[in-house]
Amino acid sequence: MNITVALTPEQKELGIAVGKYLDKEVAPRLEEFEENRQVDHAIWRKFGELGWLCPWADPKYGGSNASFMDSYVIANEIAVRGMSAVMTWLHSDVVAPYIDMYASTELQDRYMPSIVKGEKVLAVAMTEPESGSDLSAIRTTALKDGDDYIINGGKIYISCGYSADLIVVAAKTDPEAGPKGISLILVEANSPGITRFKLDKYCGQSQDTAEIIFDNVRVPQKNLIGKEGAGMIMLMTKLQQERLLAALASQGSAEYALELAVQQTKQRKMFGRSVADYQNTQFTLAGLAAKIQAGRVLVDNLAQTHSNANKKADILLQSSMAKLFCTELAYEVAGVSLQLHGGSGFMKPSPIGKLFMDTKISCVAAGTSEIMKLIIGRALFVDKK
Repeated sequence: MNITVALTPEQKELGIAVGKYLDKEVAPRLEEFEENRQVDHAIWRKFGELGWLCPWADPKYGGSNASFMDSYVIANEIAVRGMSAVMTWLHSDVVAPYIDMYASTELQDRYMPSIVKGEKVLAVAMTEPESGSDLSAIRTTALKDGDDYIINGGKIYISCGYSADLIVVAAKTDPEAGPKGISLILVEANSPGITRFKLDKYCGQSQDTAEIIFDNVRVPQKNLIGKEGAGMIMLMTKLQQERLLAALASQGSAEYALELAVQQTKQRKMFGRSVADYQNTQFTLAGLAAKIQAGRVLVDNLAQTHSNANKKADILLQSSMAKLFCTELAYEVAGVSLQLHGGSGFMKPSPIGKLFMDTKISCVAAGTSEIMKLIIGRALFVDKK
């Protein structure tokens, strides 16, 4: 399904180019990535070489000062192919903006060129084993010692955390200050005292997810991003864009799952007829197609609003709605598609079984569906007088 809002001719060409590259160079390697439980670093470097990482970045760092819609077009091509493992958008449009917007000029000059080139892959470490979606409850500390911070604690379920070269770490620089004591610090992933474990998952097996232990990790205080104690505000601000992109990724998965269902039901025979010929099949997929169209319009228009406002608009409520709707929809469509595949859907190399598992984790990552409902529910009862 095409993006439903207006794109420039250059953005349309960008989408075509990204799609051709993914089909030719990435699709044949997906099994390899799944076996390794990690996408090859070379993919990031190639994206950087082609100008597809952080296209919004300042030209002095290798960017093109492009709009958010350029990033959206790139992420969309990945999403509609069901390539959830290729999380270049996490690097480009979730983690890198922390450095671009809040880091010192010294940090930007040191790291942004290699980030834009894909030479250093990024991850953000927020979640902890006992905190989950409650970021204010994190226990990892970063305490001052001379000119450094000493970081101790642990993070879990960190996307690209095993392959990352740089990690934005949320830690408490003032453990007594609650949420106001949280700061963001840029950490070299190979620093002494860091131990990383690649987690074994039922879903997203071709995308690495890590547990990270920090044992007296020494980091210069100049690696602080923004101000001490401002970490929670920065996280909440940037989570809006992350949830928008998570919604897009799920929207693409829903479209891909429907495409697989249509293909399979045309080919699969039941009592002498193709499954697609039965009215129940057509009614079921028609209802899902209508929902998918609604999801596409929702997420595309939100992206355009976000881009036109130069990423300064408050889209907390809208991005929460989009993430809730699109992630739950993707899981629903993948489940129906798997049912229509029959037994073959559970057999490799059929992609629908894997897609079904991958869509479920989307209802949890970047804030659970329950957290999205909490945000939306609170907004319903705000006195607007």
